[in-house]
Amino acid sequence: MNVLGVSGSPIKNSNTDRALQLALESTGLETELIKLVDYTIAPCRACLGCVETNRCVIEDDGILLAEKAKAADALLIAGFTPYSSLDARTKAFLERLYPLRHMHGYMAGKPGGAIITCAVPDDNENLPPACDFGVNAIQFYMLEEGMDFVGEVRVRGNVPCIKCGHGDEDKMSAIKMLYGPEATVASVGVATFEDQPDAVKAAVELGQKIAAKLKTK
Repeated sequence: MNVLGVSGSPIKNSNTDRALQLALESTGLETELIKLVDYTIAPCRACLGCVETNRCVIEDDGILLAEKAKAADALLIAGFTPYSSLDARTKAFLERLYPLRHMHGYMAGKPGGAIITCAVPDDNENLPPACDFGVNAIQFYMLEEGMDFVGEVRVRGNVPCIKCGHGDEDKMSAIKMLYGPEATVASVGVATFEDQPDAVKAAVELGQKIAAKLKTK
């Protein structure tokens, strides 16, 4: 059994990557982790050129990635939420899996899950529920393709203002938007996946659920 993990995070060894890697390892199966930033992948053109062939007409790495998803027995997708929506790389990847749908439903029945890293605190009612939006984008793709969505992982992430060097004085700083007018880079700190017990537990459990689903097939 082979489990494919796809990360939309462009940051090397990011919180998103490490959560995905733990979930993959927890399957105890053969796995592959792909970083979308290492590939060239355009979004779907809605041209329907793939209907008869199950192959996209855009000649870029999206074809290779779709074939990897088709060959995998399970799929874990990890992304993050800039501007409170799923990141563009992950969204483009989902769109480019569309050719696998026609006539055959190549993804149908496969177990899958979502990992989302989000900097918006859950208790800030004045901001959009960014984590919900990110998870939903992946979950709804899987549901619409007939996949078996088995779970999600939510990781608290960091806004770029934490590391840009101007997070305290910039009037547009997301730190103050997210955590209040008195918040500073020092008071907020840098969030790491490993320091979030609930997220670590969820990643392990997601991997185990994927493995359990595959073993009953």
